[in-house]
Amino acid sequence: MRLLSTLFLVFTLAGCQSAYYATMEQVGIHKRDIMADRVEAASEAQQEASEQFTSALEALSTLTNFDGGELEAMYNTINDQYEYSEKAVENVRERIKGVEDVSDALFDEWQDELSLYSSTKLRRESERKLKATERSYQQMLSAMKKAESKMVPVLDTLRDNTLYLKHNLNAAAIGALKGEFSDLEQDINRAIKDMQLAIAESERFLSTLKN
Repeated sequence: MRLLSTLFLVFTLAGCQSAYYATMEQVGIHKRDIMADRVEAASEAQQEASEQFTSALEALSTLTNFDGGELEAMYNTINDQYEYSEKAVENVRERIKGVEDVSDALFDEWQDELSLYSSTKLRRESERKLKATERSYQQMLSAMKKAESKMVPVLDTLRDNTLYLKHNLNAAAIGALKGEFSDLEQDINRAIKDMQLAIAESERFLSTLKN
């Protein structure tokens, strides 16, 4: 299914996602399949972000316990962790955007096709399923966006610490950062908790989508 993600990026760059969906339909890959793939990709991105935040926290913990050594090397490590975290957060945002895009296309198509039924019973059943899927989707998306919002203060604090250390490579600077560490640890733990909840919601939604 990773081929879907690659093709999605190609068509996104071309600025024509409707053409992407039409092409996938022609080879038997429907919007529902694409949606499932993107939800899984978003979950993976959140898990990777959780792991990256943990790595950044460990690096800062090492810094606050610094007891002699090369401060320039410590700064480079912290800066790397910030940049990796920034990329991880951006990846989460892009994956969520991809989920939103295909969901809009899928639900619009589903709604439009209700008028094509000649059977009232089947139309009502399809409409019931559509509404249930939309509710489940909104619950998942809300969890994803809540987790995404918790990443912002983490990234801001990592950037602040990195900038401060860049221009103050001395023991006094490390002492000043110790006061920030406790708040950062709490922010990261909250973000990771919400990301895990969002991942659980994704699994629940995928189960609903596939049934």
